[in-house]
Amino acid sequence: MCALRMALVAVLCGAVVGLTGCSSGSPAFDKPPVRVVCTTTMIADMAKRVGGDRVTVDTLMGPGIDPHRHLPTAEDRRKIEGAHLVFFNGLHLEGKMTDTFEKSRGRIRGYAITDGIDKTLLRHADVDGGEHDPHVWFDVLLWAKCVGTVKDALTALDPAGKDNYEKNAVAYLKELEALDREIRAELEKVSPKESRVLVTSHDAFGYFGRAYGFEVKGLQGVSTASESGTKDVKELVDFLGKNKIPAVFTETSVPEAGLKTVLDACKRDHGHTVKLVGGEDALYSDALGEPGTPGETYAGMIRHNVKVIVGALK
Repeated sequence: MCALRMALVAVLCGAVVGLTGCSSGSPAFDKPPVRVVCTTTMIADMAKRVGGDRVTVDTLMGPGIDPHRHLPTAEDRRKIEGAHLVFFNGLHLEGKMTDTFEKSRGRIRGYAITDGIDKTLLRHADVDGGEHDPHVWFDVLLWAKCVGTVKDALTALDPAGKDNYEKNAVAYLKELEALDREIRAELEKVSPKESRVLVTSHDAFGYFGRAYGFEVKGLQGVSTASESGTKDVKELVDFLGKNKIPAVFTETSVPEAGLKTVLDACKRDHGHTVKLVGGEDALYSDALGEPGTPGETYAGMIRHNVKVIVGALK
């Protein structure tokens, strides 16, 4: 119950890019459905769960889209300016969307859902001008702390739906707590401790590693907008070869070419062959999967990733 109470935090107006959550410039709201626009698929999934049948949800960056590199379009701007509420991650995840949000300052009700997280719980990372790792969804209980921001923003706009939003939020938080317990038990199958090493295309899994006891390494940094250099490649090649790492993992939103280069070099320089886990087993990182895939929902994304990691490392 403590986690539930902590997750239902008060909404904070404003965000890292200066949006106001109290603007009168957004379209006037009269009655449901509330028109919600979300930047990423993970946020959209949360908005649907909390909003229920009182909201319609549109997503700017669909399945497989890398938010670090997404270039805003005229259609994005149209959707944002036509929304009653806009939810985005914040922490500079949507680096290239910043200009779009800045130009809409004072004219939309925008909320960075990570504003509901105590900054002391965030991982430090230099990313696109920010100072925190934005990939908070890979710690399930940390992600749960964003639910309160969504619930409170919806309630403030649509007070008649308060009971609905509260009920949905509490139910979803219980599901997230159960999901966290489920995957902790599953990840115990990866032993001994030394085998808990997760190597991926970019450093998106830091919160996962911290929460569930894995050493995490990525070829690229926290943002895929930063290119990996020769030094980064050599360091990863040497790490894989010296530690005899059995597998590395591709991501659905990041090209796998960089990792293939690393594995070729590892075999050449260290005589060590590393399995490249990809295709249908690629990890979902910065976006959910297409409808009908295992990762079409947030919970499905987490379960798929854990199943693949356990299968490759246990």
